[in-house]
Amino acid sequence: MSSDPTVALTQAPLTVVTRGGAIESTHFGSAAVVDRKGTLLYAAGDPHTLTFTRSALKPLQALPFVVADGHTRFGLTQAELALLCASHSGEPRHVEAAAAILTKAGASVADLQCGAHPPLGFEARGVPPPSPPYSPLAHNCSGKHGGMLACCVLCGYPTSDYLALEHPLQQAIRRAVARFTEIPEEQLIAGVDGCSAPNYAMPLAHLALAYAKLVSPEPDSDFGHAPKILADAMTAHPEMVSGEERSDLAFARAGRGDWVAKIGAEGVQALAIKSRGWGIAVKVADGSVRGLHPATVALLAQLDLLDQEATAELAQWATPRLRNHRGVVTGLARGVVSLTESGGGSTSQITRRANELWPGEAVSYGKRAP
Repeated sequence: MSSDPTVALTQAPLTVVTRGGAIESTHFGSAAVVDRKGTLLYAAGDPHTLTFTRSALKPLQALPFVVADGHTRFGLTQAELALLCASHSGEPRHVEAAAAILTKAGASVADLQCGAHPPLGFEARGVPPPSPPYSPLAHNCSGKHGGMLACCVLCGYPTSDYLALEHPLQQAIRRAVARFTEIPEEQLIAGVDGCSAPNYAMPLAHLALAYAKLVSPEPDSDFGHAPKILADAMTAHPEMVSGEERSDLAFARAGRGDWVAKIGAEGVQALAIKSRGWGIAVKVADGSVRGLHPATVALLAQLDLLDQEATAELAQWATPRLRNHRGVVTGLARGVVSLTESGGGSTSQITRRANELWPGEAVSYGKRAP
């Protein structure tokens, strides 16, 4: 992947948190904007910082199933296809779709190896979850696991150990990841995700590259139209990719069908911009989601991707208000990410201050804001 050698290989401030108009905390991290050719267009911090992709990997994990035409063979709807790529909220529509995928593939809930947790929709709405037990169908990764089981059934693979790194399904996924990130398989660093599936660490810019390729209008020589099929499902049914009051749904709606948005645990956000052929990846170094959303919105604004309507729709994610236990607003979080343009062997700043982008409480380093 080409890059400008003058880009500083250090983490950069992405988001500041204020109290009383003064900065109390700063979230550092990195961002990368890459085109389909692998050219690093814009960056903040270290665009090559090693990053576990976490749930941002899900569209790539669904590729072996779709390229084998499993979605057609089993009669999956486009909404169910979107669920293969989801970190869903466990809403009724999500649970029903996950169950339908298993039924169509001839698998059962007992085959799922993702575990169980309180449905994410309760936290998103600020409502305490009910007492356990919880169904694996409500696990945010049940769609992904349902797709993995469906792929095993389709290809005649065993299902009892479908999460083992050496399993033929996981090897097929590894090949897909290597293909779209342009990282040799032997250089991919494997780890275990929260849902027990294999996951991979890679330089941040390579995650952005994979998302740029995901929305290519041209068929891939190995995977054909499978990437576009998944990307179109995610943009057509963003409510299946996350859920109400969730950030990915907000980003997808603000993009009006042009953006594929997928969050990952530990402060990872990936986006694909169809109209520009770009992939975007953000990583908050401390893994905090508090620092992720304001930085992502500020980055989109710097790239001139937000019109007035999208800016209004994403305002709550751009400058979330922080409240104490009495509900009193004590401060806010604000993106201060500063992108550097890379090209032609030179760099130029394209930053507009967060105070200009998001009028409101002013912030400044080292002193109380006026």
